[in-house]
Amino acid sequence: MSVVMHQKITPRASAMKKRPQTREEKMINSLSPTLNLMVKAVRRASSSLLRDFHEVSHLQLSKKGPGDFVSSADLMTEKKLISYLQEAKPDYGVISEECGVIAPKNDSPYRWVIDPIDGTTNFIHANPTFAISLALMRGDEVLNAVIFNPVLNELYYAEKGQGAFVMRPTGDERLRVSNRRSLETTVLSVNGSFLSAYPETLAELLKKNLSLRINGSTTLALAGVAAGQSDIFADSRIHLWDIVTGYLLVKEAGGIIQSWSGKTDLKDIIAEGTFLATTMELRDEVVKFLPKVKKTLQKK
Repeated sequence: MSVVMHQKITPRASAMKKRPQTREEKMINSLSPTLNLMVKAVRRASSSLLRDFHEVSHLQLSKKGPGDFVSSADLMTEKKLISYLQEAKPDYGVISEECGVIAPKNDSPYRWVIDPIDGTTNFIHANPTFAISLALMRGDEVLNAVIFNPVLNELYYAEKGQGAFVMRPTGDERLRVSNRRSLETTVLSVNGSFLSAYPETLAELLKKNLSLRINGSTTLALAGVAAGQSDIFADSRIHLWDIVTGYLLVKEAGGIIQSWSGKTDLKDIIAEGTFLATTMELRDEVVKFLPKVKKTLQKK
């Protein structure tokens, strides 16, 4: 009679041990389920974007309007975002800069708002001032916002009623707008469209001894206001995907964002096509310059 010996097989000790979470993974997993999904979506979409950033000379570019470009990186990032989000939330609609509108299903009131690369001109010039922008809206209400700069590994996020934060490898930091109360020594951010359309208004503002910054990325400029890195940001050529994430960040950081005529609802700001983001204390001083801007606007 033969005897068959059974050898007990045990998993390798290394396989039994679960890899400990990194600091960033712990921070992401501590977020609400919706923010967790959004943060993972932008991080996944950014993987190929970083590679493209370092090979911008090989990107295929096409012009879509005056001063606007779309790159193959825009399209690939958008595709990855939409695919990941629709797999998780198939009923939600989408509004994206490149693909347009994807209607929601089953009468869902929710829609993702996407700008795959905000700051495309910076991106195609190997300037790291660009970001992926992702927001979740319910009707006209902005519920969640995420802005991710993959080169600097800075992720700004906000949830309605829960504050605004920036996540860095070293940890989370709550965002607060600046506490400056006078225009003197403040930092004013604008985009190129404002600079070219309203030079007289800008000249009047600069007489107040302001420091001027031209950012090239609306979402990052608004994140800068929310973080207190700049005090005022004004622009006049906007779409929903340009402003929606920064709108929530600035409000949750204690600031105010409004149209030049004073409207604060997002749909009214988009309809008017102008906005001002600043602090409560500085708003009244800045508004003094806006009648000239409004008059210029009416002439256009």
